[in-house]
Amino acid sequence: MRHDLGKMTRSEAIEYLTGPGQDYELEKIQQYGQECLGFKNGPSTLRDLYEETRSEKPFIVFGDERLSFEEAWQQASRIGCLLSNGYGIQKGDRVAISMRNYPEWILSFAAATSIGAIAVAMNSLWQPDELAYGLTDSGARILLADDERLERLARSRTSFSALSILGVRTSETYGLKIRPLREALLEVPADVSMPEANLRPEDDATIFYTSGSTGHPKGVVSSHRSVLTALLSWELDVVAGAAMQGQRPSVPDVQPAALLGVPLFHATGSHAVYLSSYRAQRRIVCMYKWDPEKAADLIEQEQVSNFVAPAAMTGDLVTAATLLGRDLGSLLVVGGGGAPRAPAQVKSIDQTFKRAQPNTGWGMTETNAIGSGIIGAEYLDHPESSGRSSAVIELRIVDGGGRVCVPGERGELQVRGASVFRCYWNRPEADAETFVEGRWMRTGDVAYLDDEGFLYIVDRIKDMVIRGGENIGCGGVEAAILEHPAVVEASVYGVPDDRLGEEVGATIFASSDLSEGDLREFLASRLAHFAIPRYFDVRREPLPRTGSGKILKRTLREDAARGIADS
Repeated sequence: MRHDLGKMTRSEAIEYLTGPGQDYELEKIQQYGQECLGFKNGPSTLRDLYEETRSEKPFIVFGDERLSFEEAWQQASRIGCLLSNGYGIQKGDRVAISMRNYPEWILSFAAATSIGAIAVAMNSLWQPDELAYGLTDSGARILLADDERLERLARSRTSFSALSILGVRTSETYGLKIRPLREALLEVPADVSMPEANLRPEDDATIFYTSGSTGHPKGVVSSHRSVLTALLSWELDVVAGAAMQGQRPSVPDVQPAALLGVPLFHATGSHAVYLSSYRAQRRIVCMYKWDPEKAADLIEQEQVSNFVAPAAMTGDLVTAATLLGRDLGSLLVVGGGGAPRAPAQVKSIDQTFKRAQPNTGWGMTETNAIGSGIIGAEYLDHPESSGRSSAVIELRIVDGGGRVCVPGERGELQVRGASVFRCYWNRPEADAETFVEGRWMRTGDVAYLDDEGFLYIVDRIKDMVIRGGENIGCGGVEAAILEHPAVVEASVYGVPDDRLGEEVGATIFASSDLSEGDLREFLASRLAHFAIPRYFDVRREPLPRTGSGKILKRTLREDAARGIADS
């Protein structure tokens, strides 16, 4: 960047930085039969990303364990050889990963995507039948899982005789045919090279599962290019922010570090924290489980500069820092996503942390977590906004008749661009419902854009609850509740919650006496714990319906919200 540019508007900065000859130059590309903008420079595949960023700098921190970028690549190469030579994993095969935020999650993901396999990021909070569904739906040939996930899989009602299983940090078998990963790697030389793979930018790289409004979760399939587009888009936003101040991005005196408190099976954890750390040469400090006081300790001990998490976790950290009397002065950015933060929380971040700038954005698993973003003073001035559109994403608001709305007018948010996913795995009916003319993707979010291009999310069309960053399909929860023999009708909905944004509520018509305790015990093996309703209203009479026979969900939701507020 030239030194004589001075301060620029965001649009001026983006235009300059993406112009001919610039690092973030944009060009027109074809993806999935649609013309869109893509980055001309940068890595072409995830494997290129890993190889181009090898260094002796610290990369993964987990307790007392430390791995440099080079050591992580060498260990991933050994896993890649094991998958390829030991288990015959080939290009396009699915490799499922289900575990806590262990270093092995990162190493297995890098190995799978480097040899051309598709990494399937399994939700580690899933219960036995959900875990079995994900493995069956994805057609995974091999699973890398830790002790807790293996114990749950053994309790599922599905047989996996053809599935190869590598156990991570466990010596138990639970009656399954499991081989410890550590033992299997003894047969692979320490200095082995990653197996060769003929990779292209448009090849499928990942499947992340997202809760639909009805039924089972859907597998979101993304290419190497789509994932990398998201990573470079975030980089561009940082450089553009500096250009708006007439500056270059500052070079840190010490190696930056990010706290990994959110699970890696989330696009936030995998993309915004993990994958974006390669080119930034940023350390990742992995947490075994979320604990706000432990997080505050780690931030001080490891001099963490970046913390990206849903609003609920950010609120926990603010509270912990206040109670402990910590200013967490190493923090430079406190980011988030999912449900919008309350304006008061945006201000509390600015007031609590000495140097940190609050930021947020809107994105989906289907967009590889990008879409819009906002940071610092702009965020403080527009605390209810999700920011302005990424340079490589197009946003539009469309009314019920398909007309594009004018600024300030509410409608459904639609998006398209190079980071948007290819398809839902084996769900052509969902693809047909999601994509409209020109591969515009329907998000199911009700939103509006103001005159300055700031995006505001105001409601959801889809029957979905967002609880602390977790998307919960109401239909799937209803289906699980209806499996109980005493349940005749069930309606599931979201109710406001100060900490999590929303909590799950359910109104039930039961044919006999049914306690909340009975319901929770029944659902414990059927739903991830975050999807089990916190609030139950059990009735001995049919639920109210419209004249056409539909349950009056809005009325039940409003009744529940009033009851909770009055309690």
